[in-house]
Amino acid sequence: MKGIKISVVGFLFFGYAVIILLGSALLSLPFASATGTPHAYVDCLFTSTSATCVTGLVPFDTGLGWSLFGEIVILVLIQLGGLGFMTVVTLFYLLFGKRVGLHDQNILMQSQGSFSIGGIIPLIRRISVATFATEGIGTLILYLRFRGQFGARGLYYALFTSVSAFCNAGFDVFGTGSLTAFRSDTTVLLTVACLIIVGGVGFVVLSDLFAHRFRIGRCYLHTKVVLIANGILILGGALLFFILEFTNVGVPGQFSDLPFGEKIVNSLFMSVTPRTAGFNAVEMSDVSGTGQFLTVLLMFVGGNPCSTAGGIKVTTAVVVLANLSASARASKEVRIMNKSVSDTVVRQASAILLSYLLLTVGAVLLIGIFEPAGLNEILFEVVSAIATVGLTLGLTPSLSVVSKLVLVFLMYVGRLGAFSLFELFGRQRKKEYLSRQKGQIMVG
Repeated sequence: MKGIKISVVGFLFFGYAVIILLGSALLSLPFASATGTPHAYVDCLFTSTSATCVTGLVPFDTGLGWSLFGEIVILVLIQLGGLGFMTVVTLFYLLFGKRVGLHDQNILMQSQGSFSIGGIIPLIRRISVATFATEGIGTLILYLRFRGQFGARGLYYALFTSVSAFCNAGFDVFGTGSLTAFRSDTTVLLTVACLIIVGGVGFVVLSDLFAHRFRIGRCYLHTKVVLIANGILILGGALLFFILEFTNVGVPGQFSDLPFGEKIVNSLFMSVTPRTAGFNAVEMSDVSGTGQFLTVLLMFVGGNPCSTAGGIKVTTAVVVLANLSASARASKEVRIMNKSVSDTVVRQASAILLSYLLLTVGAVLLIGIFEPAGLNEILFEVVSAIATVGLTLGLTPSLSVVSKLVLVFLMYVGRLGAFSLFELFGRQRKKEYLSRQKGQIMVG
């Protein structure tokens, strides 16, 4: 990496693009296909992008369309995408005893969201250990449930599901439509949900919690906001899904006849998985229109910064709401939990929200030109792609090549951050030393 004269954003965009193209080349090989006949390259590119960007949208069922080799390629891409390109590069540097310079540490600090450049290498080590340890525990628990049904192959299913869940990827190899066959299995659903939550919390938050021995009062404001906001979204979402889908209040209320325990577990699972794993225990096409819209909202918000999750991120939503509150109160500063938030962070949060909205609207309009599907289906698929979720109403497999390429672009940009795209092309090449005359403009 020494001598590279490229911005952090540009370096990450290039790195992920290389991984995606290599993955698509491997998936294009004849023996990567379950039938021995190579898949269309656009489907290989789509799958490679979805795996690397830990999304989960697929042109066909992963467990039916790919051979064992193809599935392993997808699993490796998921792990690379979950850990992050720069983390993997650093691991190789450390493994071979190479020194990581200040320039490279700066790239790592920004890609992982570390608050201090001095602690980035220990953070990378903790990320790696925590990732493999958590995935290992998840694999063990799931294998104990799968071995009776799948025998020795249950270990492979457990490993694939655990990695996919922790990395918030949403890929499965069961060939039965995600986790719909396990709708009544509390252990499987809760294990997958916990893996999703831990992977989506963010490495910085986990590191902060361990450093302060889970004494939340001593943690960063970032950690407190993440934990509280996530708790509200998960529990609030579960309550709404329970009312909408598992009682007669919901229309059509197709799941109101399930046992009470299954209603609770599935409500919780439906609230967790849009943020942003893409697993589903019930068919999303059977969910009510209001439930689907709630899913879109949860997908759009997503998880947390410096994690395997996508979306605008929970902290972004909190800062935008805090700014709204401050503006309504005519306050000169934006405050969260009695702490002042810098104007730079407020502007960045607003820019992130706007960039996701612009790309979402543009993609919906573009796909609507080429597809006869309804607005609800297109919007659901677009948000699922840009928020790197992977939930679907079944539209993706029937999309045209152009529409698939649009979703490929959204998944790629969504993994790196939609605002990063504008930052990549809009960054000023020269510093401005003179402040310009202020103009007046009315808004609202």
